Amino acid sequence: MLTIGSRGSALALWQANWIKGRLESMGEECRIQVIKTTGDKIQNVPLAQAGTKGLFTKEIEEALLAGSIDLAVHSLKDLPTVLPDGLTLAAVPEREDPRDALVGRPLAALTAGARVGTSSLRRAAQVRALRPDLAVESIRGNVDTRLRKLDEGQFDAILLAAAGLRRLGWADRIAQTFDPHEMCPAAGQGALAIETRGDGGPGHQVCARLNHQPTQQAVLAERAVLAAMGGGCQVPIGAHARK
Repeated sequence: MLTIGSRGSALALWQANWIKGRLESMGEECRIQVIKTTGDKIQNVPLAQAGTKGLFTKEIEEALLAGSIDLAVHSLKDLPTVLPDGLTLAAVPEREDPRDALVGRPLAALTAGARVGTSSLRRAAQVRALRPDLAVESIRGNVDTRLRKLDEGQFDAILLAAAGLRRLGWADRIAQTFDPHEMCPAAGQGALAIETRGDGGPGHQVCARLNHQPTQQAVLAERAVLAAMGGGCQVPIGAHARK
Protein backbone atom coordinates (compact mmCIF):
# COMPACT_ATOMS: atom_id res chain seq x y z
CA MET A 1 0.00 0.00 0.00
CA LEU A 2 1.25 3.49 -0.89
CA THR A 3 1.10 6.16 1.79
CA ILE A 4 0.48 9.69 0.50
CA GLY A 5 1.63 12.62 2.65
CA SER A 6 -0.50 15.76 2.61
CA ARG A 7 -1.34 18.85 4.61
CA GLY A 8 -4.71 18.76 6.34
CA SER A 9 -6.49 21.71 4.72
CA ALA A 10 -9.60 21.11 2.64
CA LEU A 11 -7.72 22.04 -0.54
CA ALA A 12 -4.69 19.89 0.27
CA LEU A 13 -6.92 16.90 1.03
CA TRP A 14 -8.88 17.44 -2.19
CA GLN A 15 -5.59 17.36 -4.08
CA ALA A 16 -4.29 14.29 -2.23
CA ASN A 17 -7.58 12.45 -2.76
CA TRP A 18 -7.52 13.34 -6.46
CA ILE A 19 -4.06 11.78 -6.79
CA LYS A 20 -5.19 8.82 -4.66
CA GLY A 21 -8.10 8.25 -7.02
CA ARG A 22 -5.84 8.36 -10.07
CA LEU A 23 -3.44 5.86 -8.52
CA GLU A 24 -6.25 3.54 -7.42
CA SER A 25 -7.63 3.59 -10.95
CA MET A 26 -4.26 2.11 -11.97
CA GLY A 27 -4.60 -0.71 -9.45
CA GLU A 28 -2.63 0.77 -6.54
CA GLU A 29 -3.84 0.67 -2.93
CA CYS A 30 -3.35 4.02 -1.18
CA ARG A 31 -3.91 5.79 2.11
CA ILE A 32 -3.45 9.45 3.07
CA GLN A 33 -1.41 10.57 6.05
CA VAL A 34 -2.00 14.16 7.20
CA ILE A 35 1.11 16.08 8.27
CA LYS A 36 1.02 19.53 9.87
CA THR A 37 3.59 21.95 8.47
CA THR A 38 5.18 25.10 9.86
CA GLY A 39 2.97 27.20 7.60
CA ASP A 40 -0.11 25.57 9.11
CA LYS A 41 1.08 26.31 12.64
CA ILE A 42 1.96 29.97 12.07
CA GLN A 43 -1.37 31.64 11.33
CA ASN A 44 -0.86 35.08 12.86
CA VAL A 45 2.23 36.10 10.86
CA PRO A 46 2.22 37.29 7.22
CA LEU A 47 3.91 34.70 5.00
CA ALA A 48 6.49 37.22 3.83
CA GLN A 49 7.63 37.66 7.45
CA ALA A 50 7.84 33.96 8.31
CA GLY A 51 11.45 33.99 7.16
CA THR A 52 11.95 30.54 5.69
CA LYS A 53 11.37 28.55 2.51
CA GLY A 54 9.39 25.33 2.51
CA LEU A 55 6.81 26.61 4.99
CA PHE A 56 4.20 24.21 3.64
CA THR A 57 6.49 21.35 2.59
CA LYS A 58 9.40 20.85 5.02
CA GLU A 59 7.74 18.46 7.49
CA ILE A 60 6.18 16.45 4.66
CA GLU A 61 9.56 16.11 2.97
CA GLU A 62 11.12 14.99 6.26
CA ALA A 63 8.49 12.24 6.50
CA LEU A 64 9.25 11.24 2.93
CA LEU A 65 12.97 11.01 3.61
CA ALA A 66 12.30 9.03 6.80
CA GLY A 67 10.24 6.50 4.85
CA SER A 68 7.01 7.03 6.78
CA ILE A 69 5.27 8.09 3.56
CA ASP A 70 5.91 6.97 -0.03
CA LEU A 71 4.96 10.12 -1.88
CA ALA A 72 3.97 13.70 -1.16
CA VAL A 73 1.35 15.81 -2.91
CA HIS A 74 1.94 19.57 -2.89
CA SER A 75 0.64 22.66 -4.59
CA LEU A 76 3.60 23.15 -6.89
CA LYS A 77 3.82 26.87 -6.14
CA ASP A 78 4.59 25.98 -2.48
CA LEU A 79 7.50 23.69 -3.39
CA PRO A 80 10.97 25.30 -3.15
CA THR A 81 12.95 25.29 -6.38
CA VAL A 82 15.77 23.28 -4.76
CA LEU A 83 14.59 19.95 -3.35
CA PRO A 84 16.33 18.19 -0.44
CA ASP A 85 18.97 15.63 -1.37
CA GLY A 86 17.34 12.27 -1.99
CA LEU A 87 14.00 13.64 -3.22
CA THR A 88 12.76 14.18 -6.74
CA LEU A 89 9.79 15.66 -8.56
CA ALA A 90 8.25 12.45 -9.88
CA ALA A 91 5.28 13.94 -11.75
CA VAL A 92 3.35 17.09 -12.54
CA PRO A 93 -0.24 16.24 -13.57
CA GLU A 94 -2.14 18.45 -16.00
CA ARG A 95 -2.54 21.96 -14.63
CA GLU A 96 -5.80 23.61 -13.57
CA ASP A 97 -6.50 27.31 -14.25
CA PRO A 98 -3.24 29.14 -13.41
CA ARG A 99 -4.82 32.59 -13.04
CA ASP A 100 -5.39 34.76 -10.00
CA ALA A 101 -8.98 35.47 -9.03
CA LEU A 102 -10.76 38.24 -7.17
CA VAL A 103 -13.60 37.18 -4.88
CA GLY A 104 -16.17 39.70 -3.69
CA ARG A 105 -16.44 42.32 -6.40
CA PRO A 106 -14.64 42.99 -9.69
CA LEU A 107 -11.69 45.36 -9.48
CA ALA A 108 -13.51 48.14 -11.33
CA ALA A 109 -16.43 47.96 -8.88
CA LEU A 110 -14.27 48.52 -5.78
CA THR A 111 -14.38 52.07 -4.45
CA ALA A 112 -11.28 53.99 -3.36
CA GLY A 113 -10.06 52.73 0.00
CA ALA A 114 -11.74 49.34 -0.33
CA ARG A 115 -9.97 46.62 1.66
CA VAL A 116 -8.47 43.81 -0.44
CA GLY A 117 -6.98 40.80 1.36
CA THR A 118 -4.09 38.66 0.14
CA SER A 119 -1.27 36.65 1.72
CA SER A 120 0.93 37.09 -1.36
CA LEU A 121 3.46 39.88 -1.88
CA ARG A 122 3.23 39.17 -5.61
CA ARG A 123 -0.53 39.67 -5.73
CA ALA A 124 -0.32 42.70 -3.45
CA ALA A 125 2.27 44.41 -5.64
CA GLN A 126 0.30 43.79 -8.82
CA VAL A 127 -3.10 44.85 -7.50
CA ARG A 128 -1.50 48.02 -6.11
CA ALA A 129 -0.09 48.72 -9.57
CA LEU A 130 -3.56 48.28 -11.08
CA ARG A 131 -5.41 50.16 -8.32
CA PRO A 132 -3.11 52.25 -6.09
CA ASP A 133 -6.18 53.71 -4.35
CA LEU A 134 -7.11 50.41 -2.69
CA ALA A 135 -6.10 49.32 0.82
CA VAL A 136 -4.28 46.01 0.33
CA GLU A 137 -3.98 44.08 3.58
CA SER A 138 -2.59 40.75 4.76
CA ILE A 139 -4.97 37.82 5.23
CA ARG A 140 -4.07 34.35 6.50
CA GLY A 141 -5.92 31.05 6.78
CA ASN A 142 -7.15 28.31 4.48
CA VAL A 143 -9.47 29.11 1.58
CA ASP A 144 -12.63 28.55 3.62
CA THR A 145 -11.29 30.76 6.45
CA ARG A 146 -10.52 33.57 4.01
CA LEU A 147 -13.97 33.32 2.43
CA ARG A 148 -15.51 33.51 5.90
CA LYS A 149 -13.52 36.66 6.69
CA LEU A 150 -14.79 38.18 3.45
CA ASP A 151 -18.38 37.21 4.24
CA GLU A 152 -18.05 38.70 7.73
CA GLY A 153 -17.14 42.05 6.17
CA GLN A 154 -13.49 42.14 7.23
CA PHE A 155 -12.57 42.69 3.57
CA ASP A 156 -14.34 44.04 0.49
CA ALA A 157 -12.58 41.53 -1.76
CA ILE A 158 -9.86 38.89 -1.51
CA LEU A 159 -7.33 37.57 -4.02
CA LEU A 160 -6.94 33.81 -4.36
CA ALA A 161 -5.77 31.27 -6.92
CA ALA A 162 -8.57 30.40 -9.33
CA ALA A 163 -7.48 26.74 -9.28
CA GLY A 164 -8.11 26.31 -5.56
CA LEU A 165 -11.55 27.86 -5.79
CA ARG A 166 -12.49 25.64 -8.72
CA ARG A 167 -11.21 22.48 -7.06
CA LEU A 168 -13.24 23.18 -3.93
CA GLY A 169 -16.42 23.91 -5.88
CA TRP A 170 -16.40 27.66 -5.31
CA ALA A 171 -15.98 28.82 -8.89
CA ASP A 172 -19.26 30.74 -8.52
CA ARG A 173 -17.58 32.97 -5.91
CA ILE A 174 -15.12 34.32 -8.49
CA ALA A 175 -15.95 37.92 -9.42
CA GLN A 176 -12.99 38.37 -11.79
CA THR A 177 -10.05 36.41 -13.12
CA PHE A 178 -6.91 38.19 -14.30
CA ASP A 179 -5.18 37.46 -17.57
CA PRO A 180 -1.53 36.52 -16.88
CA HIS A 181 -0.44 39.62 -18.81
CA GLU A 182 -2.43 41.71 -16.33
CA MET A 183 -1.50 39.85 -13.14
CA CYS A 184 1.32 37.35 -13.60
CA PRO A 185 0.70 34.14 -11.60
CA ALA A 186 3.15 32.47 -9.24
CA ALA A 187 5.51 29.93 -10.78
CA GLY A 188 3.67 26.61 -10.93
CA GLN A 189 0.32 28.10 -9.89
CA GLY A 190 -2.59 25.74 -10.59
CA ALA A 191 -0.31 22.69 -10.86
CA LEU A 192 0.24 19.82 -8.43
CA ALA A 193 3.60 18.30 -7.58
CA ILE A 194 4.12 14.65 -6.72
CA GLU A 195 7.38 14.29 -4.83
CA THR A 196 9.04 10.93 -4.10
CA ARG A 197 12.36 9.58 -2.98
CA GLY A 198 14.85 9.44 -5.80
CA ASP A 199 15.92 5.86 -5.07
CA GLY A 200 13.21 4.31 -7.21
CA GLY A 201 11.28 3.23 -4.14
CA PRO A 202 7.56 2.46 -3.85
CA GLY A 203 5.41 4.81 -5.84
CA HIS A 204 8.12 6.48 -7.93
CA GLN A 205 7.51 4.63 -11.18
CA VAL A 206 3.73 4.51 -10.90
CA CYS A 207 3.56 8.23 -10.08
CA ALA A 208 5.59 9.02 -13.17
CA ARG A 209 2.64 7.75 -15.20
CA LEU A 210 0.59 10.71 -13.94
CA ASN A 211 2.98 13.22 -15.47
CA HIS A 212 1.60 15.65 -18.09
CA GLN A 213 4.57 16.66 -20.21
CA PRO A 214 3.27 20.04 -21.52
CA THR A 215 2.46 21.12 -17.96
CA GLN A 216 5.81 19.83 -16.69
CA GLN A 217 7.72 21.75 -19.36
CA ALA A 218 5.84 24.96 -18.61
CA VAL A 219 6.25 24.82 -14.84
CA LEU A 220 9.93 23.86 -15.03
CA ALA A 221 10.50 26.98 -17.14
CA GLU A 222 8.61 29.07 -14.59
CA ARG A 223 10.57 27.57 -11.69
CA ALA A 224 13.85 28.25 -13.52
CA VAL A 225 12.94 31.96 -13.58
CA LEU A 226 12.07 31.83 -9.87
CA ALA A 227 15.35 30.07 -9.03
CA ALA A 228 17.42 32.51 -11.09
CA MET A 229 15.89 35.45 -9.21
CA GLY A 230 16.15 33.84 -5.78
CA GLY A 231 12.40 33.87 -5.32
CA GLY A 232 10.21 32.64 -2.50
CA CYS A 233 7.38 33.94 -0.32
CA GLN A 234 9.54 36.95 0.58
CA VAL A 235 9.94 38.14 -3.04
CA PRO A 236 7.06 39.32 -5.32
CA ILE A 237 7.97 37.30 -8.42
CA GLY A 238 5.55 35.88 -10.97
CA ALA A 239 6.30 33.61 -13.92
CA HIS A 240 3.95 32.11 -16.49
CA ALA A 241 4.87 29.92 -19.47
CA ARG A 242 2.61 28.43 -22.12
CA LYS A 243 2.92 27.06 -25.62
